[in-house]
Amino acid sequence: MDELIKKVAALGVPGIVLAVAISVSGYAGAAAITTALAALGPFGMLGGIATLGVVGVLMHYMAEFGTEAVVKAVVKEQLKTASKAEIINKIKGYHLTKGLKLKVIDWVEKTQPDLPTINGNVS
Repeated sequence: MDELIKKVAALGVPGIVLAVAISVSGYAGAAAITTALAALGPFGMLGGIATLGVVGVLMHYMAEFGTEAVVKAVVKEQLKTASKAEIINKIKGYHLTKGLKLKVIDWVEKTQPDLPTINGNVS
C-alpha cells in the first residue's frame, strides 16, 4: 500500500502542476498544453517535461521518507551557515502546518549544539 501511495504522489503532483499551468495559460486544447509546458521549464516544451519529471521524482522521495524528514534534512544543511535563532525564525515563516513547525523547531533546539559565545557575540 505504501508503494502505491508513493507512485500516486509521484504522478499526481506533476499532473496537478500541469493542470494549473494549463488553466492559467489562457488557451484551450493543444495550444494550452504547449504553452503550459513551455512556461514550466527552460528550453521550451522539453524543459517543461523535464521539470515535471523532476517534480515527480522529488514527490516520490518525499512520500518515501516523509515531509518531516525532508524538512529536517534541509534545516540541517541550513544550520551549517546560519545560527539556530536565524533558522528558527526562518522555520516560523515556512508554509508548513503548525504542528510540523513545532516539531522541527523542537528538533533544532534539542539536537543542534549552540555555538560558543564571547560577550554575547557568536564567535
